[in-house]
Amino acid sequence: MTERKNNKHQRSRCRALDKCLRNRTRHYYIEDLVEACKIALEYEYGEPVDVSRRTVINDMNYMESNAGYQADIERIADGRRKYYRYADPDFSIEHTPLTDDEMQKLQETVLMLSRFRSQFPWMEDLLIELQTKFRLDGHTESVIGFDTNIDIKGIEWIEPLFQYIVNGQTVEMTYQPFDKPQCQWTLHPYYIKQYNNRWFLFARNDKDGKIINAALDRIVSVSLSGKRYIPNTDIDFSEYFDDVIGVTIPLDVPQEQVSLKFSSHRLPYVLSKPLHLSQKVKDREQGIVEITVIPNRELEAQLLSFGSDVEVLAPASLRNQIQAQVQKMHELYDECK
Repeated sequence: MTERKNNKHQRSRCRALDKCLRNRTRHYYIEDLVEACKIALEYEYGEPVDVSRRTVINDMNYMESNAGYQADIERIADGRRKYYRYADPDFSIEHTPLTDDEMQKLQETVLMLSRFRSQFPWMEDLLIELQTKFRLDGHTESVIGFDTNIDIKGIEWIEPLFQYIVNGQTVEMTYQPFDKPQCQWTLHPYYIKQYNNRWFLFARNDKDGKIINAALDRIVSVSLSGKRYIPNTDIDFSEYFDDVIGVTIPLDVPQEQVSLKFSSHRLPYVLSKPLHLSQKVKDREQGIVEITVIPNRELEAQLLSFGSDVEVLAPASLRNQIQAQVQKMHELYDECK
């Protein structure tokens, strides 16, 4: 059992070791490498993971082997101790050729992307080239399923919006919210993101300069505008969503520490698939975890999806909001009304 778990975490440990061994600003002794692996695994899996000295030594042996990355790792004596580093400071396992396992995963990704051919005509030639290059023994049928629905409403807007973003073009959009009148926007499009099987465009509204979030399935029409495009110079979208669950970022709402108590049978799932990158275990026996996020409707929806398996302990405002929603559900199912 321990051996299987070690193999499961090996790729994550090797990435952590890779960062340490490339670092020339400090010396990494074996205990430092062990601690770096523990920190990386706890961050990735949301719970402490035991890492032994022997495991780290075996990982480095693997990294040096032909089956691994053929890394040249130096063991430099420092008194009775020794520290570890790459002989070549420019070496990284991220720069080495793909292993057979990685080739297989890449092929599965190519097969998944092929389902978007109708939305991205330019992808056809690229996919043919990739499929030819990475085909393994003529095996082309998919053996893995992805939660992607190519028939979802609004997906037809991905290709034109993608082109507008790449070419730096302003657009005129007609948009139909679910519960409001139709509106007209002049937008400077920057980013497209998928969440919960829906696609969203993030763009700057020409009217007030604010970033808006437009669901692609609510778009009525999009056309090229004659207005000068305002490029994105202040938002890093790779980090833009770090403080929230989902895609809704409320204006002028601060981050809060959200304390949640999960049932004993739900807790393992939450630990294996953290709600947010900030998730920490506060009390394992009581099933209490904490996340630091900006409360939004996606957070509320996520918590409500757990039903009676979770209790919001804090903040009081979120607890009251969930309680109000639970009360409304109770009224819907009240047999005595």
